Amino acid sequence: MVPDDLAGLRKLYLGFISSRVILTANNLRVFDNLKKASSATEIARKLKIDPRATEILLDALTGIGLLSKSRMGSYRNSPVSNRYLVKGSHFFQGDIVKHASTMWQNFSAFDEVVRKGRPARRGFDHKSFIMGMHNLAVLRTESLSKALGLKSVKTMLDLGGGPGTNAIAMAKKGVKSTIFDLPETIKIAKKVAHREGVRGIRFIAGDFHVDGIGSGYDLILLSQIFHAFSAEENIALLRKCNPAINPGGRVVVQEFPINETRTAPPHSALFSVNMLVGTEKGRCYSPREMKRWLAETGFKNIVIKYLPETVLIIGERKE
Repeated sequence: MVPDDLAGLRKLYLGFISSRVILTANNLRVFDNLKKASSATEIARKLKIDPRATEILLDALTGIGLLSKSRMGSYRNSPVSNRYLVKGSHFFQGDIVKHASTMWQNFSAFDEVVRKGRPARRGFDHKSFIMGMHNLAVLRTESLSKALGLKSVKTMLDLGGGPGTNAIAMAKKGVKSTIFDLPETIKIAKKVAHREGVRGIRFIAGDFHVDGIGSGYDLILLSQIFHAFSAEENIALLRKCNPAINPGGRVVVQEFPINETRTAPPHSALFSVNMLVGTEKGRCYSPREMKRWLAETGFKNIVIKYLPETVLIIGERKE
């Protein structure tokens, strides 16, 4: 009999197998083709992939609960796959799964990353990364808006806004929204806004470390930005935000929560590893660290609010 602690350890170090099965199935668009029942032979023919490999892949996906298999040997998506892994579904997560496939390439160099302390650059897919951020953010926009309270917010800046998911959600609530990001990202954000049927959003293309970000905002949102940069870079960014906010307005930082020892929750500790692999100086920062940065850069009445997956650090600009 395998001891429980050893079984737990095996689950950890062999977890990559189920991960790779999902990534490959998503890359090959298996789930898009299994909204209706099909045989392995039909799927292999449709996707132009090896029949034996297809059957083994579909059986594995069934084994981990993402497909079902009939007595006659046909397969179809489970409810969770239809909800999250079929392109066009409202809460589609396939872009962030595709980004994870790129992460796989970079994590394969993790031994070298740890030896030298430099990120890996084996692969990058900008579109899947940005749209993956949309996959994640669309699940959080309502809780974010409620936590902030937008009654007094007439103008907002989504700084480093990526696909602009948060700005688009606030624009739908009547807030005059601006999205600032790099030029190649702004192109994607414009397409997302058009697809969502939202007009009147202002787009600014630039590098927020060196370029002006505008002014006259009641709210500046920095969502999932800090973890990509050093503490010094983040403090400098907050200093830039302060004069851009109207008196009495707010800056809001949204990040993954991590404790003071930077060890829990496990997801955040592991996300810091992702930043080690992907950035020069990034990692997860604790809410108390970020609260100190806001105080240091002239914000007052600083509060910390915990949401289901993230944490908000909110500060007001002094009058």
